[in-house]
Amino acid sequence: MQIFYYDENFMYMGEDVISDYDELPKNATDVRPKEGLYLPEFDEDKKEWFESASQEYIESLQPKPQPSEMEIMQKEIAELYYLLAAGEAS
Repeated sequence: MQIFYYDENFMYMGEDVISDYDELPKNATDVRPKEGLYLPEFDEDKKEWFESASQEYIESLQPKPQPSEMEIMQKEIAELYYLLAAGEAS
């Protein structure tokens, strides 16, 4: 049986596999956390996992958008035009 551990604050700590004949350890459940949770927290009364991370925390984990190759080339060309124009002015 697959089990999922949580700490004293009911935050996800990890998982393990035990025999179906073993007793479920303290601070563990056989309820699998939902997919996509960043900081899973277990609700013992409802017997379910929920998201405990703030939206700000979740957004901080998202990768920052990188410019495309086309955008990089356009910027470099614009800088070259600027250097050429500045060189002609002096």
